[in-house]
Amino acid sequence: MEKTFNLVRREDGIAVLTIDVPGETMNTLRTEFGPEITEILAEIKADNSIKGLVLASAKKDCFVAGADISMLDACTSVEDAKALSQQGHRVFNELEAMSIPVVAAIDGVCLGGGLELALACHQRVCSQNSKTMMGVPEVQLGLLPGGGGTQRLPRLVGITTALDMMLTGKQIRPKQALKMGLVDDVVPESILLATAVEMALKGKRVPKKVKKSLLNKLLEGTSFGRNIIFDQAGKQVQQKTQGNYPAPAKIIDCVRQGMAKGKTTGLEVEASHFAELVMSTESAALRSIFFATTEMKRETGAGDVVPRKVNKVMVLGGGLMGGGIASVTTSKAKIPARVKDISEQGLSNALSYAYKLLDKGVKRRHMTPSARDNIMSLMTTTTEYKGIKDADIVVEAVFEDLNLKHQMVKDVERECGENTIFASNTSSLPISQIAEAATRPENIIGLHYFSPVEKMPLVEVIAHKKTSPETIATVVAFARKQGKTPIVVQDGAGFYVNRILALYMNEAAQLLLEGQSVDHLDKALVKFGFPVGPMTLLDEVGIDVGAKISPILAAELGERFKAPAAFDKLLGDDRKGRKNGKGFYLYGKKSNKKAKRVDESVYKLLGLTPGTSTPGELADIAERCVVQMLNEAVRCLEEGIIASPRDGDIGAIFGIGFPPFLGGPFHYIDTLGAGVLVAKLETYQAKHGDRFAACDKLKQMAETNQRFFD
Repeated sequence: MEKTFNLVRREDGIAVLTIDVPGETMNTLRTEFGPEITEILAEIKADNSIKGLVLASAKKDCFVAGADISMLDACTSVEDAKALSQQGHRVFNELEAMSIPVVAAIDGVCLGGGLELALACHQRVCSQNSKTMMGVPEVQLGLLPGGGGTQRLPRLVGITTALDMMLTGKQIRPKQALKMGLVDDVVPESILLATAVEMALKGKRVPKKVKKSLLNKLLEGTSFGRNIIFDQAGKQVQQKTQGNYPAPAKIIDCVRQGMAKGKTTGLEVEASHFAELVMSTESAALRSIFFATTEMKRETGAGDVVPRKVNKVMVLGGGLMGGGIASVTTSKAKIPARVKDISEQGLSNALSYAYKLLDKGVKRRHMTPSARDNIMSLMTTTTEYKGIKDADIVVEAVFEDLNLKHQMVKDVERECGENTIFASNTSSLPISQIAEAATRPENIIGLHYFSPVEKMPLVEVIAHKKTSPETIATVVAFARKQGKTPIVVQDGAGFYVNRILALYMNEAAQLLLEGQSVDHLDKALVKFGFPVGPMTLLDEVGIDVGAKISPILAAELGERFKAPAAFDKLLGDDRKGRKNGKGFYLYGKKSNKKAKRVDESVYKLLGLTPGTSTPGELADIAERCVVQMLNEAVRCLEEGIIASPRDGDIGAIFGIGFPPFLGGPFHYIDTLGAGVLVAKLETYQAKHGDRFAACDKLKQMAETNQRFFD
């Protein structure tokens, strides 16, 4: 068996222990490494000629990327999971207890268990490599740092900083790491090993005292002050998670107990909490998302077809979407983008939008001004079809008007090469209708981004019947280069995400008309786990946009998509939402910075007297909206709009913020049971009509007790 750890003794008495997991691009920690590392540490202890130890990696741009997540799925009980954490504790305690100085030389990714390994060393030095990142992102998988991180990190960088790192999972860059005391030095890559060796030769040193703000000094210095920190963190976590995620509260408890009762007790608490979280449904759901997205990165969306290389992109339309698409093309994919708009104003908007996004990076010192300017130079503009003959992909982001889109298709076919792909960022028009104007329909595809483009991770790649597999593969690869998670969906009004969202939003509007207040509707769905409520979302997206999409969906998919007539009244009063400062909530001077205030005049306009809801009713409100979304998601699978339940889950989580701790609509239906969902739908159908009729596939699954996932 190939070894993972390689020990080399140098003439100066320093030994270098190199980590290199065979056959992998990244180093990850696994259970089976335990005996190997224990043996090596025993060998080092027995050798008196070794005066110091340096830990380094043989992988490029990766120290250790964390523990291998699949180990967790192999745990069948809390005891199994606890044993994993305790094994990590044993090895790291042994490393920390070495009588010789131990230095970690960090180059590249150093996350989770990788950072915990580095924390068990006596000193740390990292490279200035732009790929060097440190962090404990376990919370994003519904877990906590289970290799001693909850104990060593607060003692090294202070309680407040450590909690911030563990509760957010944020990644720390080298300069920041040095400032907070996470590392002792930052040096160029070329002298990293030499610096680590030099540090080891100097012998063990007492860690430098971390510079804390006066407030943190006062708070962290006494048990009373520490309790204030933990209580505040607990309140903030509750507000943010609505109690839906157990990991943050357990992280706070590990630190609290460890600081009060000592490291040994802290590690025991950490192992117990870690084990409970590994076996929790929330972590299982979050890990399923991690595995799904990892699996999707290896897929082309079109089988074995090889994507074509994309060297140049053109974006039609310089509005918010066009500017955002051009920006991620240049900044993330590093591909030149030419923006075309009919007005100079549109072009300058697109340029300033992209510049502002990059300039944020300069202000935060993540990027140099020259790097920003180099990326900006990849974006050019034009008001005519010039300099686009060689565009490989044209992304159209103009108004939702079929005639206008037909004109664009004809223009692109006339001006560009015969292999140029025409990708439409339509949110509701079927791609086959757009392709009717094309002489090369195989090059026409949908590429549906979500707003704001730079923040939303999902894109829907929409193939119509004549789209070629090569076009699909090329667009999927292109979207991935832009930093997106693409899902391939089949053509049809609303595609997948907007289709399941439309029924959810319509149901929220029905509840409003039945007398539910705007803020109670929003509160109910935030409590359920959505990032924002439906009324806030409608204000953000634009009430006019919602009103425009509804008739298209109703015409193509039937009566259940018919939006309540209230939309007409809202638009008649010129209520478009945040964009014109007039919607369900108050904006501008009338708004409250701390908490949004409902624009009470909306009730009078709709002829309503809003009621108040009890907590029990809030759960019913959420259920009514959510079951509509679940039913429609299954219908999309039934019709072949989405290829698999996995794609449906990823689409809903990344596209509309379906609660990640539930694993997506299909995982959630498995948790509920198809029979339970059908019974709920039938109850609502009897009360509110056929828009709640369960789709055939759901009924069939309920009868045979089927699940989407094993």
